[in-house]
Order: sequence, then C-alpha cells, then structure tokens
Amino acid sequence: MLQIKNQESSLQQNDWWRGAVIYQVYPRSMKDSNGDGIGDLPGIIEKLDYIADLGVDAIWISPIFKSPMKDFGYDISDYRAIDPMFGTLEDFDELLLKAHNLGLRIIIDQVLSHTSDQHAWFEESRQSKINPKADWYVWADPKPDGTQPNNWLSIFGGPAWHWEPRRQQYYLHNFLESQPDLNFHNVEVQKASLDNIEFWLKRGVDGFRLDAINFCFHDSELKDNPPKPKDKREGRGFSEDNPYAYQYHYYNNTQPENIEFIKKIRTLLNEYPGCVSLGEVSSEKSLDTMAEYSKGNKRLHMVYSFELLTDDFSAKYIRETIEALEEKMNGAWPCWAFSNHDVKRVASRWLGEEQSQTKAKLFSALLCCLRGSVCSYQGEELGLTDVEIEYKDLQDPYGITFWPNFKGRDGCRTPMPWDETQSQAGFSEGKPWLPIPEKHRNESVKSQLNKETSVLKSFQKLMAWRKQFPALISGSIEFIDTPEPVLAFKRKTDNQQLTIFFNLSNEQQTVDLQNSCVDYFSHQLETGHELCRGKLENKKVILPSFAMCVLKSR
Repeated sequence: MLQIKNQESSLQQNDWWRGAVIYQVYPRSMKDSNGDGIGDLPGIIEKLDYIADLGVDAIWISPIFKSPMKDFGYDISDYRAIDPMFGTLEDFDELLLKAHNLGLRIIIDQVLSHTSDQHAWFEESRQSKINPKADWYVWADPKPDGTQPNNWLSIFGGPAWHWEPRRQQYYLHNFLESQPDLNFHNVEVQKASLDNIEFWLKRGVDGFRLDAINFCFHDSELKDNPPKPKDKREGRGFSEDNPYAYQYHYYNNTQPENIEFIKKIRTLLNEYPGCVSLGEVSSEKSLDTMAEYSKGNKRLHMVYSFELLTDDFSAKYIRETIEALEEKMNGAWPCWAFSNHDVKRVASRWLGEEQSQTKAKLFSALLCCLRGSVCSYQGEELGLTDVEIEYKDLQDPYGITFWPNFKGRDGCRTPMPWDETQSQAGFSEGKPWLPIPEKHRNESVKSQLNKETSVLKSFQKLMAWRKQFPALISGSIEFIDTPEPVLAFKRKTDNQQLTIFFNLSNEQQTVDLQNSCVDYFSHQLETGHELCRGKLENKKVILPSFAMCVLKSR
C-alpha cells in the first residue's frame, strides 16, 4: 500500500499536538470542484494554501468514507473507501502529500461505535443468529410482550432499538436506526476496528478524531437507564422536546470496558510516532470522562467534550468548567472548541442578534489562550453566524424530526463563502446542497482578505502572535479572581509568564491589580495583537468592551 507521509523533520515532532490549533473541515461545505453542489477532496486540495496561510497546525476532516449519507458520512458502509461523492483514494493521497508539504498534518474522523446498516458486516449479521458476523452488533430478544429489551433511547428521537424480522430480534442504535451499534464486547470487532485504523496509518495520516468514542461499549446486562428529573434535563439539543433528555444515560455508553479498548488504540498509534488521537465525549459527566480517557500516557492523547459548546457565555461558567477539568486531569492534555458541525455557531450562540466583528475576534483569542489544544471550525475565522434554514431546504434528519422546536444542525453547515462576486459565492458552479445566505456572501474570504481590520485578518495575526509565546502553547493555567464579566488567568512556563484579562461585555471594565494578586511592577503590557487594547493606569487594568489585556513578565 502506498505510504506517502512526508519525512521532513518538521513533521516528526511527536508532541506537535500539544497546544496545536486544529482546523476542522466539513468536506461537503468547503469547496465543490465538479459542480454537483457538494464539496469534495479536490476542493479541499484547492484550498489547502488558504488553510496553511491561516497559521494553523493541522486539519481535522469530517468523514469522507463510503456512506449512504443518512447522517452525512457518520454512517460508514466501507471504512477503507472514499465515497465517490468526495473523490478517490488517489485524491486523498494527493491531499496528504500537499498538506504535508505545506507543514499541515491531517487528522481524519473515525466513527467506531456504529456503522451504516449498509455495511457488509451488518448485512451479514442481520441474516441469522448463527452466521460469522452474528455477534458483531448489539442484538437482543424482545420482552415477553414483544416490546424493546429495555428503555434506552436514541439521540435522534424515540427508542434506541429497531426490529429485525430475519433474526426475530432488536438491534441497538444510539443514533439513527440506519446506524446500528457494533458490539465491542466481541474482541473480533475490536480487532477489525483497529485494523481499519491501521489502514489509514499506513497511508500516512497524522491522527484520528474519534467520534462518540464513549459509545463503543454498552452495559452487557442491558439495565434500564434511570429517569432524570425535569430540572436536570439539559444538553446539546436535549431540551424537553427530546425524550433523550429524560434519562440518565448510565448504561448505553461510557462503560468501564472501554478503557482497555482505548489503551489498544494508543498502543497501535505509538507504533506510528507523531500520530495522535482526539476523542469526542458526550456523557453524563463529560469532564470526568475526559479526564479518565486521557489519563497518563497509555490512553487518548486528547479529549474534547461539549462543555464550552453551550449557550452559557459567562466568565464564571468558563472558569468553573476549565478549573473543574484541570483538577480532574492531573496533567493530562485537553482540547477546546467553541464551534463544530453539531452546534449553533459561536457567533450566534454567544452573541444572539447583537453581531459584532470585534466580539467574533475576541472569541478566537480567548479560545487560543486557554490551556490545551484548539479546534477551530471552518468559517469561525470569518466570524460566520448560524443560518436559519427553511423547512423545505433542511437536510439534517435530526432537524427534520424535531422541527420547528429544534431545527437541527444545517445552520452551521452551510458552504464556505469564497468570493462574493461569483455565483454561489465561489463555492460551486451548481446549486449548493445547502443555501448560502446573502449575509455570508458579504463576509466572504475574498472581501476579508482585502480588509486589514477583518475578522479573517485578525485570525491570521492571532495565530502568528500566539506562536511567539511558549506559555500559550504549553504553559500551565491559573485563574485570577475578577468580577463578572472579566475572565482572567495566568499562563506560565519556567521561563515565561503571561497574565491575561478578557472583558466579555460591551462596557468598559476596570480591574484593580492589588486585589487580583498580580504584581504590577513585574509586568509590562503586550501590544502585539489588535485585541490587546487594555491599558495600565494607577495599578489598574482598564479594559475596553470586548478586548483583552496581556501582561508579560519582565
């Protein structure tokens, strides 16, 4: 098999991922090269220079494998084939080669917990109880009255069990009914999954974003999940219109057996120095799971959850979330994100109707100053907002099911606007799979590259500025007591200390350093980025609206 991984020393640093900025590409919406309205691998290749110019370190590419696309690639029918919609294996090899030559690493999505119902494994498994793949999925007999084996629910609505008449059994699906869950209690399933990972390691990838990694194992006794009180029902789309919020999901995911499987993944990755694992976690106690899954050096390299992908935008919440994780992780390495393909874009989630380029810039700056690695979702560097999609244009099955209370994830998945002067904003010569709103055309890459004060230009400068400070890449973090709406913390290495203040409001704020345990005389202002607009006056930090102040040790 072709192995094309660039051998340059710049790509051989095993710890490159610590403090890295990872740019998430949603392939359907990056760039369409053939006019079918859907982004593809040649389109990504065309835009690699743009991504490299952003100053990021790596690209995470959402699923590009062969799939019926019921859940837009997160329902895989062949783990080792590129879906023709996106291109070919040769296209992927070309993408890897060009990315590595640009100094970019490539992380691909691996969806291990479930497959498509069109995967060959499932097509065999569903035929009978005695075939070679009979135990590769989670099958269970009905109760005596014919109903589902237990009360587990699907995230996408309704029971998590679907009847298969050929076996006279139910199969488990934590997501769509077309996404049957694999049975990881079967060691053959674990081995096959690891073999699929190694297929891409041999091809030259630099890492894997492990989708819903805590869903690989289920409780083997199929115990019922307990009910959740009404005042505890909250989460990503799990409001009262979704019955999934009515349970504590103690038994359908996040089982202790998963730890040993995670160790097997890490052991495999260690055979390919510099390759990294980034796990996605959504559990009842996500911070605990993040810490558990990345503990020591035998589990995942990094884990991220949805803790900062919520609607709560306050200094108190951000501080409490990060401090809680830091206390639990005990030296492990987190990864943070404010946006991704599953949630409303941060510019809309945290700003609402009050849009502002300055605020969009500040969000990226805050994200990049936290301890850990960073995932920045495509379009975040443009300050793109979420889009209201009409029902007739909806594609997301999640949104179609719960419309109009919850309109799904299409609003954050619309195509990238490249050139406002071109048809379809330069994304495609055909009709895009999702409409491009007029307001996004006005925020196109071309228009922002020609404007020094744009969100995009600020993002590029931010990436370059951040690399100047080892404390921001690998330093520790220690929060400082400041009144809401100011968030403040120190980032420290043995040779450098930065003290950073963020004003999260639209009104000027003043922080008395004497009350904040900050030595006024041992610091000087850092003014290397346009958002560093804070001033020092009479031992106080004066923060304009939505600005930051960075003090560096002398």
